[in-house]
Formats: sequence, structure tokens, C-alpha cells
Amino acid sequence: MKKFFAAACAAAFLLSAGCSTVVKTVDHGTECSESKAPVTENEAYEPLNYREQVGMWLPYVRFPDYMQGKSEESFRKSVAKIMEDAAADSVNTVYFHVRPNGDAYYVSELFPKGAYLDGDYDPLAIILEEAHDRGISVHAWINPLRLQTAEQMEKVPDSFIVKKWINAGEPYVKNVNGRWYLDPAYPETVELIENSVSEILENYDVDGVHIDDYFYPTTDTEFDREAFEASGSTELAQWRVDNVNRFVKAMYDTVKEKDTRIVFGISPQGNVDADYSTQYADVIRWGSEAGFCDYIVPQIYFGFENENSPFLPTLKQWEELVDESKAALIIGLAAYKLGREDKWAGEAAELEWINDPDIIKKQIKEVKNSSADGYALYY
Repeated sequence: MKKFFAAACAAAFLLSAGCSTVVKTVDHGTECSESKAPVTENEAYEPLNYREQVGMWLPYVRFPDYMQGKSEESFRKSVAKIMEDAAADSVNTVYFHVRPNGDAYYVSELFPKGAYLDGDYDPLAIILEEAHDRGISVHAWINPLRLQTAEQMEKVPDSFIVKKWINAGEPYVKNVNGRWYLDPAYPETVELIENSVSEILENYDVDGVHIDDYFYPTTDTEFDREAFEASGSTELAQWRVDNVNRFVKAMYDTVKEKDTRIVFGISPQGNVDADYSTQYADVIRWGSEAGFCDYIVPQIYFGFENENSPFLPTLKQWEELVDESKAALIIGLAAYKLGREDKWAGEAAELEWINDPDIIKKQIKEVKNSSADGYALYY
């Protein structure tokens, strides 16, 4: 993992010592199988969180590097190295991908074992131990709606609830371009999402729960036509926004019912207009009204010269959108783009991430000078 840090920004983590302020209380109002029961670290565990985050995502796309085909000992060594490097670079919060595609990188009775987990160990338990030993907060990162591909779903045992729904022809699960998704229009899917959060909170000493920008998977009216027609609503877009708000609120409430000190965070895409028009994500409400999230991490994965969403105006937009008394604002930065062409940035900005190796360092400086509470890097 150190190579990712070095390649991204050797001197990028420049937030002042204030970024380590601990928030002990946040008061904002392959085959699938089951594994052994988890063991919680400490029944009296006190959640560790930082309002001013230096965050880092640990996504499932990296799991083959240090999980697939690896023993528990090998996995633990890799995780220890990741955490050592993170701590050395001032990272105080990691978002670990516990459920990326309807599969679980923790012990679950609701979802099958993670596709890249072919060892008989508990990744989340190890992540928690190694991170907490170094004073790093761990947020369980969930994709609430996204499930397995159609091919992967064939291997999922019939005992799991989503597979039962598919086999029974229930409308709660939909196939979009070869991948299954939960349809948030139904109370049954919201209940499953709530139960899945409760399962993690009951069995693990996580400090937070985190979701990113996988909300509605399509704008196609056929995705949820039956439920929409049955609802009596007349405006599809607003109805879908309401559906997303319902399960986001349910997740937040589930977290707070367990422990008000555990935080709930959302990482939507950085383009606000696209949040509404393509994913029906009510980011304005989440950032300005209590009861939806404790922190919001817009993915401002744009260069300064981006023709559609240049970094500085987009950062300013999010500063104005988020009420700091309702949610902390953490800026998501695209370290993974360093040295790569940005084909969606427009012709003039296509090579910005190649021509300017200090772009992340410059963006962190701008974040420090803004009203944001910190930043998080995606490698």
C-alpha cells in the first residue's frame, strides 16, 4: 500500500495537528458460504471518531492484492502494513468495504461470504484490531443496493434472503444490465438494509457506517414502474428521491439507536446536478438538515481545469451547501487519477493529472483554506 501513498502524494498529508481532534460524542440529533461467529473486541468499546478527518477508502477492487488466495497471517501482515503507512501519513479514518456487491467481508447471516475471500478468517475483525491499535477510526463501508452479477448470483446459496426473493419472483430485486440491485421503493428492502446495519453494529466495534454514491442504478422508468404506479405519486424523480431518503434515514436511525457516538457518513458524487438527475440523491437536504448523516464526503474528483466541474467552484458549491452545524464536510479527492488521462474532463484538461504531479497537494491546500473539516483520498 505504501506505493499508493508515494505515487499519489509523498507530502500531501498537510492538515494541521487539529485534524486529530477526537470526537467521542457526535450529537447531530467464486463460492459463497458462511463462516464462524465473530468475536467483538471489547464489550465496553468507546467509538473513536474525528470531526476533522484525514480519510482513506479501502475498496474491494484492491482485495485481490492482499486477500484473494492469502492466508489469515498474510492478510494480517498486509493490513498491518497498510495501517502503519496510513498512520505515518496522518490518516485517522479508514472506510473499509465490508459489503460491496451483496457479499460480506465480515460474518453475516444475511449475505454470503465475500467473493474475494477464500480464506477462513474475518477481514473486518482484523481491520478493526490493526486500525484501533494505531488510533485509526474504522467505518464499515456498505453499498446498500448493489448486489451480485447474474452469473455470481447463480452461485449464491438459496438460503440467503435475496436469492429467495429472486427465486420467488419478488419485485424487490431488479436486474440492470446483468447485475442485480435492491429496489428501494419497497419496505422489505429497507428492512433488509436496516437489519444488515444492525448485524454489523451488534457484532463489531466499528466507529461508523459509510455509504458512497451507488443509489439508483438507472434512470429507466421500467426499473420501478409497478411500484411507482401503485404509489399514486405523479412525479417519478421526486418519488425516487423520497425512496432514497427513506433508506438513508433508516440507516442513520439504526446507527443512532445502537449508539449515538457511532457516526454515519455519505459520500455522493461531486456533481450536485448529477446527484439529483441520475441517482436521485438528495445531497442538499443531507448536508443542511439534521438526521441524515454526521458527515458528507462529496467525491470532488475533478482537476482545476476540468471543463464541466472545475475543482475550486465545485468545492465552493459544497461549502455553501453543507451546514456545518448539521454535518461535517470532508472532501473526497481522486489520488487514483495521478499520472492518468482524464477523458471526461474536456480536451483542455485531459492531461492535467499527468502534467501536474502536485495536483493533489494543491487541492489539499485549498481544502485547508476552506470551511471543510478534512479530506479523504481514493487511491
